[in-house]
Amino acid sequence: MKDPQARLLQLLQERGWTEYQLSKRCGLAQSTIGNIFRRNTVPSIATLETICRGFGITLSQFFAEGDVVELTPELKELFEGWLWLTAEQKAAVLQLMKAMQRDSGT
Repeated sequence: MKDPQARLLQLLQERGWTEYQLSKRCGLAQSTIGNIFRRNTVPSIATLETICRGFGITLSQFFAEGDVVELTPELKELFEGWLWLTAEQKAAVLQLMKAMQRDSGT
C-alpha cells in the first residue's frame, strides 16, 4: 500500500493544486490538510474519503497501484449508457469509436 502522504502529494502535483485549493475543493480546513504533510498525520478513512471526493476519485482509486482513470461526469454518463445497450449496439459503438480514432490519427 502506498504512503497516504506520498499519494496525496502525487495527486496534488498531477493537478497543479496547492494544499489550499484541495482544502477548498473537499471542504476540509486547510490546517487538516497541512497536518497530513507537515506533521505526518495519517488521515482517517473518513478524512481520506472526503479528500477523494475533492479529487473526484474513489477511495479504491486512491489506493490503486498504477494509473488511475478518474470517473468524470462525462465518463459516468457514458458508462451508465453503455449498461443499457444490447450486445449488437455495443459492437456498433465500438466500431464507430475505432473509426473515429482512425480518422483523427490517434
